[in-house]
Amino acid sequence: MRTSISEGDTISVRQREFTGWIKERVLSEGFDAVGVASPSATRNASRDLHAFLEAGFHGEMGWLTANSGRRGDPQALWPDVRSIVMAGMNYAPEIDPIAALRRPLNAAISVYAQGADYHDVIKGKLKAIAGEFARRTGKDVKVFVDTAPVMEKPLAEAAGLGWQGKHTNLVSRNYGSWLFLGAIFTTAELTPDTPDADHCGSCRRCLDACPTGAFTAPHRLDARRCISYLTIEHKGQIAHEFRVAMGNRIYGCDDCLAVCPWNKFAQMGREMKFRPSEAAHNPPLAELLQLDDAQFRARFKGSPIKRIGRDRFVRNVLVAAGNSGDRTLLEGVVALLDDASPIVRGMAIWASRQLANADEETVLRERFSAKECDLQVRSEWDAAL
Repeated sequence: MRTSISEGDTISVRQREFTGWIKERVLSEGFDAVGVASPSATRNASRDLHAFLEAGFHGEMGWLTANSGRRGDPQALWPDVRSIVMAGMNYAPEIDPIAALRRPLNAAISVYAQGADYHDVIKGKLKAIAGEFARRTGKDVKVFVDTAPVMEKPLAEAAGLGWQGKHTNLVSRNYGSWLFLGAIFTTAELTPDTPDADHCGSCRRCLDACPTGAFTAPHRLDARRCISYLTIEHKGQIAHEFRVAMGNRIYGCDDCLAVCPWNKFAQMGREMKFRPSEAAHNPPLAELLQLDDAQFRARFKGSPIKRIGRDRFVRNVLVAAGNSGDRTLLEGVVALLDDASPIVRGMAIWASRQLANADEETVLRERFSAKECDLQVRSEWDAAL
């Protein structure tokens, strides 16, 4: 007896074959987690995004409003997409990032930025996989790694990689809060995975750990108060209310991630894929204060740190220097009081005021304040009166 196979059965077999192949291929490329989501899976996330924007929590990140429609709907970004493959790579640190905060003469740099730029590493791997998939299936593909209006975390949750914790970041039962994410959009029909459930329970360690009180409620972050936003996205002077709270954090903040109880699983069977570079692993503040533009570019070549530029970077270092309480840094701070950049001069004023005695502060004011033409920088001198 001959058994007939319907067209639908053939499609189903092919769908399972395509799904299995790309998942195996993603894992073979060094990723630790992979799943498939439907393009319609972020509808609730789109609603949350609009609430976030309406509250003004995005601050200066105008690119969020400019692309909010496409960000909330993958099919608005690419109408032909039928499936989204989400890949995650574990970047758990070997040492607790909180330990860096106990070394005030050294800079605390977010774990994700201590090694090679993950955008380049992950995108290269996903492009290779996507290219093979396209050739194998005849389907179109697009690759995104945090550089397009794509809501990676809600899509990763929909793909079963984890859930969005109360700190708004993805949490995995296997890798805690330490997963880099990337996406492959395709016109192929793949079998979607079951979304993971929320396993945070009553825990609120991430919310309580925030140095600046940036969480207005569980799952609600006011980015304008977040140290990661202030040190990376914010282009002007750091507001007075946040300076002391920044401590020695000069690029990003890991506090809410580092205290997550699920992180204990991230070290199991872990391979070191993103090794910290000497340039970005808790370097001395005294060295960083001396960086000019060329030295900054050379030191952080290939690092995500390079994207904020020398002036914002040194601005952050000056805040850390002021918080150090160590007078050995005063000479390096004073040298920046006549820097070409207004945001550097402004923070140098504040840092010098934290480290100098009253007589020294008077001398510095007499030497530098009269020739200052920038109104914001002058306001820093006025605040010291």
